[in-house]
Amino acid sequence: MSRELSELYRSLAADADARDLGVPDVLRRQADRRARLRVAGSTLAVALVVVGVAVGTQVVAPRSATVPSPAGTPTPPAPPPASPSPSVTGGSASPPVSPTMPFPGTTATSPGVTGAAQPRTPTGIPDRAFFRLAAANQIGIVPEFRDLEVLPDLCGARYSSEGAIVQRRTRNLVYKLPQNPGAGHVPDGAYTHSITIYRAGRADDLLDELRRAVRDCPQQERPGDSAPVLSRQRLLTDTRYGDESVLFEMRRPDQDVNGDPTGVEDVRLIRAIRVGDVVTILWEQGWENTSSQRAQVDADSARAVAAVKVWLG
Repeated sequence: MSRELSELYRSLAADADARDLGVPDVLRRQADRRARLRVAGSTLAVALVVVGVAVGTQVVAPRSATVPSPAGTPTPPAPPPASPSPSVTGGSASPPVSPTMPFPGTTATSPGVTGAAQPRTPTGIPDRAFFRLAAANQIGIVPEFRDLEVLPDLCGARYSSEGAIVQRRTRNLVYKLPQNPGAGHVPDGAYTHSITIYRAGRADDLLDELRRAVRDCPQQERPGDSAPVLSRQRLLTDTRYGDESVLFEMRRPDQDVNGDPTGVEDVRLIRAIRVGDVVTILWEQGWENTSSQRAQVDADSARAVAAVKVWLG
């Protein structure tokens, strides 16, 4: 060993002898304390990192105002809408319109039902509810209001709808055909014209009963000029008038003034028309053995419906 190395060893030994080295227990406690400080420092650093990330997330993308409920949790009902704020122009704001709220001037209706208001059932029949003959059909005889049978006898049929009548008015109306002369000449026909108001929903009963009565009475004996004659009844296909209508005919052999057959048939047409809770009936009865003309009855039926609709509004 060289002299320099020996001097270094002696110096190191002298320096070590001069220092007080701790006992093993003290050294162990100091080591444990340093380890705990290192763990606490690491935990604090991680926490600071997590907080920083959370704050940064809120800044970049703010959290939604509503948090979805866990699966299976009932969803609470939405709160009612806030009252509208006043208009910026100074006027009061308009209230929100409910889906079922009718607009002003309209009538609320059930689904599938149109907004048109149903006509009310009238309680009285004014003169203006009856139609006026066309100028070409007037013969100068004023219509006469009086109590008359509104339908011909059909094998003794009875109508239960009679119990639902509110009011009825009947008149006799004489007319001429357009191609024939006017005042001073014999008329071409006459109507028993009636208008009847029924309780709400009962007017269609009369038309059902009338159809059944005609079907159940295909023929019957009726009084003739000198002897009973056989009358035949049948329903006719009808162009719709009003809400619904029934048209039927009565045919029987025609007789002259002496009661002898003339070889032709006498035809009578009867039409019942319903408009709401009102029924108007035109029973064409001819004049001195004339027969009903379908074209004329159709034209006067259209006038009768128009007059009723104007009256009902």
